[in-house]
Formats: sequence, structure tokens, C-alpha cells
Amino acid sequence: MCSSDLNVDNQVTYIYTAAQRIHHDKPTVLFIHGAANDHSVWNTQCRYFSTHGWNALAIDLPAHGKTNGVALDSISALSGWIKKCTEILELEKLSIVGHSMGSLIGLELASKSKSIVNQLALVGTNAPMPVSDQLLETSKSKPALAYQMINQYSFSNRAKLGKNDIPGISMQGVSIKLMQRTKPGVLHADFVACNSYVDGVAAAEKIICPTLLLLGAQDKMTPASRTKALEEAIPDSTVKILSGTGHALMAEQPNQVTDCLKDFLIGT
Repeated sequence: MCSSDLNVDNQVTYIYTAAQRIHHDKPTVLFIHGAANDHSVWNTQCRYFSTHGWNALAIDLPAHGKTNGVALDSISALSGWIKKCTEILELEKLSIVGHSMGSLIGLELASKSKSIVNQLALVGTNAPMPVSDQLLETSKSKPALAYQMINQYSFSNRAKLGKNDIPGISMQGVSIKLMQRTKPGVLHADFVACNSYVDGVAAAEKIICPTLLLLGAQDKMTPASRTKALEEAIPDSTVKILSGTGHALMAEQPNQVTDCLKDFLIGT
């Protein structure tokens, strides 16, 4: 299967595979995006692993990107949905990489499906991951304003000043355009899922696979300083903090993120 539509619960589900077929004799890494995002935030990482002997899959969650259906407003439901996708794809073992809300989905999946998740990378993560009452309400009543608020919180000072390794590209501009493509009601559902997930540390205690916490030193959404409980709860955890980087790690430091994931996934 190349980049393709999958039928899940009678809804079209999109999975990006960097134009590579899935081979069940290769290791598999599944990338899960965060709130109001889609598979495209993982393009760099997906392309790297797909050309280095891996099945690299970046999935669009329900009602996100090219996937149809209704947005799910709980981490448990989203984790169950991902599990169903792995069963349809007949994936018996895989590594999970999740960003922000996607990290909570990966955390929940790894705690409940220990037999299939053999590595876990949590990028830009906290557990719990509370959302302020103001942002919750704004995401429902004025989503366009919420997108702007998130865009301000997601990037480091360096990025907001226009610094980018790719000349002529505005990271914040690309980010806001991605969020503006989000279907009505999706951002609010995503925030409800994050805000209501209170079992993260308890789930972390059940994880038995090697786990990487990849964090941004200037992350204002999920500050690195708040991950101590999560780090201590996971028996086999490693923490890596990228200096000068905000919550949008894959946008700000795509090569460093890829290198960290390569070292972790291939080196463990």
C-alpha cells in the first residue's frame, strides 16, 4: 500500500507513507499529529525513515486533514481508533511517535496495548495537558482567534522573529494556514480531549517499552519543566531537550528532531 485511503468505521482515513508500500518484514513507525494539525507536520521524518528501511506512516486523525468522520473528543477514543487502524493494516509490532495531543494518544495506546508498541517517542508532551478555560471557550466560539493564540504560543522567540533555516518560508505563516484548513469544531474537540485526559501519569506507569521524551526548551504550550512526573513514571525513559525551540519542534528543528528519533528508534 502506498499513500492511501483506509476504510475505518466506514469512513475514509488517510495515511501518508512517503509513496512507499508497506512491507510487513520491515520495522514500522507510526506518526501521530497534534491538535488542529495533520500528517504533513511529519513529512521530513516520514521521508527519512521510509528511505532507510522502515515503513513510515503518518496518519490523519478523524476529521483532520484528508480523513473523514467526526472528531473524537477523548484520548481513550482516539487511542482505540488508532488501535483499530493497526489491526486493519495487520501491524503486529510498531514504534509510535506522537506530538502534543498525539503524544497523549501514543501514551494511552502504549499503556493498553503493550504487546504491539515496542518503542514510544513523546514529542512536545506533558501529562496532564490542561487547556485554559479561555482557550477552550475561544476554540469553540472564535476558532480563528484561537488559531492566532496557539500560533503565538507554539514558537520560540527565534522563530517568531522570522529565523528559519529555509529561506523565504515563514514557520508561523505555514502553521496558521494549516490550522485554518481545520474543519469546524475540530479544534475544540481536540482541546477537550487534551484537557480531560487526567490519567496520563497512571498510564505512564504501565508502559514497558523504551520511551523518549523529546522537548523544546522554549515550549510555552507543554513546558519541559512540567514533565518530571511523566519522566519518573515511565520505567525506561530518556529525556532530550532541544535548545532554543518551542512547541512546534518539527517546524523549528526538523533535522534535529529527525536525528533524535533516528538515534532513539534505530539505536535502541
